[in-house]
Amino acid sequence: MPFRIRTRHRTGGANFDYHDSTSHRTRIVWFIVLVAIVIAGILAFRGVGRWLVREDALARAGAIAVLSGGLPYRAEGAASLYRQGYAPEIWLTRPDSPAKELAAMGIRYEGEEDYDREILIHNGVPANAIRILPGEIVDTEDEIREIAVEMDTERAVSVIIVTSPQHTRRVRALWSRLASPNQRAIVRAAWQDPFDRDHWWRNTRDAYSVVREILGLANTWTGLTVRPHSP
Repeated sequence: MPFRIRTRHRTGGANFDYHDSTSHRTRIVWFIVLVAIVIAGILAFRGVGRWLVREDALARAGAIAVLSGGLPYRAEGAASLYRQGYAPEIWLTRPDSPAKELAAMGIRYEGEEDYDREILIHNGVPANAIRILPGEIVDTEDEIREIAVEMDTERAVSVIIVTSPQHTRRVRALWSRLASPNQRAIVRAAWQDPFDRDHWWRNTRDAYSVVREILGLANTWTGLTVRPHSP
């Protein structure tokens, strides 16, 4: 009996030590996993601004298209490409505006396309090399469709699309979804834009841009289920 009692206690003690050691190792493993997840999340958070920037290699094209927004940087970027001889003309899109409502009040409204045109001229682009596309657009989806239609009309094989750096990945994704396979877009960033891709969370302008682009990409990847409002 004494022998059996001592054996039982030793066995019980051994079992207790084994389970305690296993539990300790498990807690260490989960702590390491948690730290790895936190580090990966921080790196992803910091890197999303750089990830959004996705340019294509430059090449000559039938035209340079300036997407709306980003005054004056996108127009300045397009003017630079024009002066380097990458295309013979520049296309501007015409955003939806309250021009008609203001005109009824006797108030003259200058559209964004008019300002873009003046910026281009100021930066050395001849007025006869600038065209404002006829369709009224609401968002980037509309702009891509409008540019693709104009390419068909002009029988242009390729176009350089100039937009803000953080907008480039979404423009490429939209083009792949909406344009014809035989139409080529060369998406370029207007580096005059002050977007800070490495520290985008430090100011509200860049933070808002990143959130908008992430939501826009999600909408593109899910089949453009969220539709633009009607003008």
